[in-house]
Amino acid sequence: MAASWSLSGALKSMFARDTIDAETWSDLEDAMISADFGPDITESVIDELRASVARFKTDDPADLKRMLRETLEERLARLDPTLTLSARPAVVLVVGVNGVGKTTTIGKFTKFLVGHGRTVVVGAADTFRAAAVEQLATWAERGGAEIVRPQQQGQDPASVAFQTVERAQREGIDIAIIDTAGRLQTKSGLMDELGKIRRVVEKQTEIAEVLLVLDATTGQNGVAQAEAFIQHAGVTGLVITKLDGSAKGGFVLAVQERTGIPIKLVGQGEGINDLTGFTPHVFVQGLVG
Repeated sequence: MAASWSLSGALKSMFARDTIDAETWSDLEDAMISADFGPDITESVIDELRASVARFKTDDPADLKRMLRETLEERLARLDPTLTLSARPAVVLVVGVNGVGKTTTIGKFTKFLVGHGRTVVVGAADTFRAAAVEQLATWAERGGAEIVRPQQQGQDPASVAFQTVERAQREGIDIAIIDTAGRLQTKSGLMDELGKIRRVVEKQTEIAEVLLVLDATTGQNGVAQAEAFIQHAGVTGLVITKLDGSAKGGFVLAVQERTGIPIKLVGQGEGINDLTGFTPHVFVQGLVG
């Protein structure tokens, strides 16, 4: 995995040594902190590994590497990453602060779904920025989806969401993805708007997923910026973008443990196909090597 090359590279030389010693533990701690696991998770994981090494009476770095993989995978797998999209139409709200890659993520998610044989309609409910609508239209088209646009700039976002779900129901479209604003003048205004969208949609059908998009390169700051969404928007899953080249693979575990919300999708590049479902085993293999 491109995102994690620096961590796996740092671990490679460490695990190539003949024995586990004090330097091994120090280097492992440095590598995990550098990969944005955060101090608390780093300390917790290392304490767990020290106990395992003592219990099995091993000084073989290969055993430590295996234990690290198993520990990280077990912690990541505590929350279910499965997308809930069985309803027809399955309505997905996409939320997040501006600049995290929300619009491009919707295009990639559309492509991902279409590639799995689903039909998709996208609703441009971020109606306050004309450029956002045009950008979304471009990405939706690239992903193979229909789009519902506002009929005039500044149209009530909830009415665009309503029209999107209505079209999905009328035309038998499998999945309706609704883009939402990432910034208004106040957080309360933004949350009120999201609440209105939810209420309007829920009069038509259940909401299948509320996906929060987070940028891996912003790390813990990005989580702080998104706290209002986590507290008020009924978020059911996380989408982590910009993992490519960031060396921030540890953020994936850190954010899941901090929020208690499962990661469901990860984006690892700029291309239309660079979004995949999240699989803890595959992710940890790429992270640790």
